[in-house]
Amino acid sequence: MQYGICNLSIVPLRNEPSDTSELVSQVLYGEIFKILEQRKNWSRIRLAFDKYEGWVDNKQYVEITEEQYKSLNGKAPKLSTDLVEFIEDENKQLFPISMGVTLNGLSLLNHTYDGHSISNKNDKSNIIQTAFLYLNTPYLWGGKTPFGIDCSGFTQMVYKLNGYKLLRDASQQATQGEALSFIEESEPGDLAFFDNSEGLIVHVGIIMKDNYIIHAHGKVRIDRLDHSGIYNVDKKTHTHKLRVIKKVI
Repeated sequence: MQYGICNLSIVPLRNEPSDTSELVSQVLYGEIFKILEQRKNWSRIRLAFDKYEGWVDNKQYVEITEEQYKSLNGKAPKLSTDLVEFIEDENKQLFPISMGVTLNGLSLLNHTYDGHSISNKNDKSNIIQTAFLYLNTPYLWGGKTPFGIDCSGFTQMVYKLNGYKLLRDASQQATQGEALSFIEESEPGDLAFFDNSEGLIVHVGIIMKDNYIIHAHGKVRIDRLDHSGIYNVDKKTHTHKLRVIKKVI
């Protein structure tokens, strides 16, 4: 088995080994992974954090040893909390990084960083405050940064920045935590999941107080939440049908 670490800011994780293939997620700086299959130009990888799989360009990561992988994987993630900061390499070149990247591999990569970071678990009350940092981020299928994010990437990164682990897709996240029977039982920071006409869970958002929800739909936005689902205040209609509310923390 081979292993790798992302040494660039934001690397596309694609469905197939091609630059034109669907973006299924992103690999952020410092994330480590197993290399499941390596071809001439592309590698199929499995991320250590959430076990998500996809294809990355071989030019956009560096290989590490099994010992280095296990050492990094055994530590709590140290994450950047600045919206934008810079990593400096041994040649004094700067690499821009975004909020939520993993800093545990700095010494391995001979990089330095002097911005703000966090490595401990926060109280659940901090979830909404973190979510506001992504407000108005444009929706991007597969995105995980403040410059483009999808609904489950948004919830995953907000929870990650507070020391909690969510899976990548909304349908996967819906398997975590404890189901609640009514909206009234929920607290700010709980997750609400929504399904389509076929009963498949396709959307997730973070519940706020007073029956509001923050979620990525066109952009990261705040809407009303009721027993039917999400009521879009701009369109004056329900846009998502509520399926279940889960308490993960």
